Amino acid sequence: MNEQTIIENFELTNEQTDFANISFKNSSFINKNLDSFEFIDCEFFSCDFSMSKLENTVFTRVKFVNCKLMGLDFSVCSSFAFSVSFKNCLMDYTHFHKNNLNKSSFTNCLIKEAGFFDLDLSSSLFKNSDLRDTIFERCNLTKCDFRTANNYIINPADNKIKKAKFSYPGILGLLSSLDIIIE
Repeated sequence: MNEQTIIENFELTNEQTDFANISFKNSSFINKNLDSFEFIDCEFFSCDFSMSKLENTVFTRVKFVNCKLMGLDFSVCSSFAFSVSFKNCLMDYTHFHKNNLNKSSFTNCLIKEAGFFDLDLSSSLFKNSDLRDTIFERCNLTKCDFRTANNYIINPADNKIKKAKFSYPGILGLLSSLDIIIE
């Protein structure tokens, strides 16, 4: 990867829609229309993307660190070379649908009331992330690591969980779909 250009307090204009090897810092993309924009080998530090529109947006090898990503629908992004990681991000109400997220990393993230539907999360890491009221449906969670995640509810009958890693007490989130009482 080439050396990255650093841009602070970026102001979005529609003049440029393709970005490569850029580190964005302290920038606001709130409610912005990023349709068909391309971000390749980019990093976002302390940026706010809340409620942005991402139709056909390309995210290839993109890192989000300390970002606010509330209400985003990643399912409408371009699936071509989609590759993202998240660290210390607020991701409430985000949606992923049919994205390829295998080997993705969600570290120290708040991911509340989000949705992961019909996608490949195999070998992904959910390290120290809060997944309260987040839904996983028809996902490949093979070899995922949930050992330090909390508040997840995963229906094993609806998701592939072969060789996924869990720990106590989080493992109880696998039993919630059974409507049983654990004391």
